[in-house]
Order: sequence, then structure tokens, then C-alpha cells
Amino acid sequence: MSSWTGPQERGTLSFAREPAAPDNLPELSVSELAFALKRVVETSFGLVRVRGELSGFKRANSGHLYFALKDERAVLECVAWRSSLPRLAFEPEDGLEVVCTGRLTTYPGRSRYQLVVERMEPAGMGALMALLEERKRRLAAEGLFDPARKRKLPFLPRVIGVVTSPTGAVIRDILHRIGERCPTRVILWPVLVQGEGAAEQVAAAIRGFSSLPEGGPIPRPDVLIVARGGGSIEDLWAFNEEIVVRAAAASTIPLISAVGHETDWTLIDLAADVRAPTPTAAAEMAVPVRRELEAKLATLDARLTSAMARELRSLRERLEGLRRGLPEPRQILGAAAQRLDDLTSRLEACSPLAVVRRLEERVALRGKRLEELIADRLCRARERLALLGRGLDPERVRARIHERATVLDRLARHLESLSYERVLERGFAIVRSRKDGRVIPRLAALGAESALEVQFADGALAVVRAEGGCGRPRGRGRDTPPVQGSLL
Repeated sequence: MSSWTGPQERGTLSFAREPAAPDNLPELSVSELAFALKRVVETSFGLVRVRGELSGFKRANSGHLYFALKDERAVLECVAWRSSLPRLAFEPEDGLEVVCTGRLTTYPGRSRYQLVVERMEPAGMGALMALLEERKRRLAAEGLFDPARKRKLPFLPRVIGVVTSPTGAVIRDILHRIGERCPTRVILWPVLVQGEGAAEQVAAAIRGFSSLPEGGPIPRPDVLIVARGGGSIEDLWAFNEEIVVRAAAASTIPLISAVGHETDWTLIDLAADVRAPTPTAAAEMAVPVRRELEAKLATLDARLTSAMARELRSLRERLEGLRRGLPEPRQILGAAAQRLDDLTSRLEACSPLAVVRRLEERVALRGKRLEELIADRLCRARERLALLGRGLDPERVRARIHERATVLDRLARHLESLSYERVLERGFAIVRSRKDGRVIPRLAALGAESALEVQFADGALAVVRAEGGCGRPRGRGRDTPPVQGSLL
């Protein structure tokens, strides 16, 4: 039997190569064993660099990162404390191949070992560029870089919003250039431009400027400048983050991207309305040169004054020519005065009083003619009535009336004899449907009706059709009297 014991400085954990007698093994608690393993792992492995693919990436509420590094044969659990995050130059994503630098340790609470990451970087520049190209392709497919979405910058903005670091040289260059060209009010939204949280702050600043109301306590900018100085791709990575690109594309204010130097390109450059090669160039794009505007205004003022003088001179010459072609004013006014007198006299003849007077005369004349016509027709009607009265014989009229009354009485008696009530008095009856009151003249018209009413000369009787009753008789000859079913 042989055994191996690690160095004293690494702990007192013993590993038996061959089984020992149970009574000779030391008795350890779970905590003693777990923490002994923790000391061995931490002292056996110092700072290590591990390359693998990110998997199960998760950001806890505390700000710490939890993920796993894996390859085709193994998985290594990792944790990155919040204090080490400012050194991250990019946003980790599942599937990205990275190189992590840290220290190996164990987590006794779950009996597993893990890597405490102090630094993380993409596995080579190619991996970072591949991530950038994939994100660029995906956002372009959504239309965030469509040229049709680009807006023109205002010619002379009253307020300019700047999103950048308050302590760098960028804001001083922008303020100096704007003040030199055309002094304009500038509102700075201070943000981080590198490291952990930079992307979120830049996106929040863009959205904050866009949400400012018109006429509010803080003036709403007419144009935005998102600026940062030059640097490596890792330094500028915050402006490649999806949250920043989407905020720039959704901005309701025209936006100028001025990130890095002329050769530096980020995704916010593609989403912005205008891309400036440098922050200083962005200031030049935002405002024109005041002296040039004043010179241009002076030139336009001189041209306008000259054009107005020429136009007035031309109008004066034309007016003078027209004046020479006009006739004598007295001749024009004399004919007009004569015509005015003529119209005045005609107007007096057509005044309301004159019109009313003429209408009264016409009404009186027509009224007189109407009275004469009515009197003439009444006279003729009286004469005709008198003639008709003399031609009538009262006896003949009475005899004619008696004759017509006799004929009318005979027709009334004949009509009374044909009444159905007389038929009922002779022993007949009428069968009606109690449902709608219709008369049932034949057995075939009865159908499925079961509630009936039989009317006699002296009253009516309600009956119900019996089951199988009132059917058509079968086999009845010509001389066989009809068989009537029971209605009761």
C-alpha cells in the first residue's frame, strides 16, 4: 500500500492510491472536504487563459455575469464580478468565441469548480469583426440603414444637442467650432463613451432628447451630435451595440454621427441621418459660417435693391406712356355725368312708391272687371235655374221615386234570401278553423287541422277532430251515401 500527500502549503488533503483499512482513514465533514478541495484547486492553478464558446449567458440583478465556456468535449462554468465589467469592450452573446483570463476556484455550495473571469476578449480580431458583420447584416435586413429614412439637417438650428463625454477634448472642439462659425445654444447630455454601461447611457441620451416636448423648460434640440474621439475597435464598440443603433434609428431629431476618426466606422454611422468624419466636422455640418451668411445676405440685399429700382423705373416709364394715351378727363367725366342723370331719372320712375302706385291701379282695374264678370255669370245662372224649375212636374218626380224604391226593396229581399244565414236556418252548418277562422268547404281542405268550430243558425260549437276520424271513405259507390266521421 502506498499513498500520496500534497505539499503542506497546499493543505492537508490526502489521496490514497490503494484502498486503506477503513479504520485508518481520517474522518472529514462535508465542509472540511469541500474547502480542502477549494484550497488545492486555487493554489494548484494560478492565473489561466481559457478559450471557448459562450453559452447560457446571463446578467444577474446584482450586475454579475454568469455563463459557461464550452468546446466539443467539455464545459466550464464561469462568473464575472461586476467590478471587472468596466474592462469589457463588447457585449457578450451566446455563441461568441472568447478568451477569458481569470482564476480557477470551486463553489462548495454546489460542489462544482468555476472560473472567476477578470478579463474577456473575443478570440482574435476576426471574431469581433464577424460579430460586427453579422449584427450589421441583421439590422440592415430590418431596414434600419435604409437611405430613404435619412432626413436633411436644418439649415440654421437654434439649439444643438450633443451626446458625449463631458471631460474629453471632443466637447471642447465642438463648442469651439460652433462658437467660431455661428454661436448657437448647445445642450450637453454627459455619457460614458467607453466601457461597461456606455451603450445604455448613449441610447438613453438619444431617447431623452427625442422625448423633450416643444416649448418645455429644456429647449428641444433641432439637431443631435453623437460624438467620440478615435480609438481601437474595442474602444468604439459601445457605438456598435444594438441598443445604440436602434435608438439612433428611432430618433425624432436629425442625428449626426461623429464617432472616431475619418477611417473609423461604427454601426451608428449607418443608422444616423448624416455621418461626420470627425467631431469637428460634425460641428461644421450642424451650423453654417455666420460671416458667410452675412456676406451672402448683403449680396442678396444689394441685388434686391437694384432689382426693385429697375422695376420701379420700368413701371414709371410705362405709367407715363399710358398717361399720354388717355383722353381728356373732362370728356370722360362729362359723358359719365350725363349718363348718371339719365339713370337717376329712370331710377325715380322705378322707385318703390311709383311701382306700388302702378300696381294699385292695375289691381283696381282687374277687380272691377272681375266683379262685372261674376255678376254676369250669376245672372245667367239664375235664368237657367228658373227655366229648369218651370220644366219639372212634382207628381212625375214622386212616381219615379216610388218606382225606384219598389225595385230596390225587391232586390233587398232577394239578397236576403241568398244570405248564408238563411241557408243555416234550413239545417246546414259552416265548419271553420279555430286557429285562423278560415272556412273549410271540403274534407280535403281540412289537412292536419284538429281544432274546429261548427256554426249553426242559432250559435257555434267548438269541436276537436278525433284520431283517425274524418278520413275519406273508401270503396263508396255512386249510390252509397257519404259517410261523415265523428267531430266529437
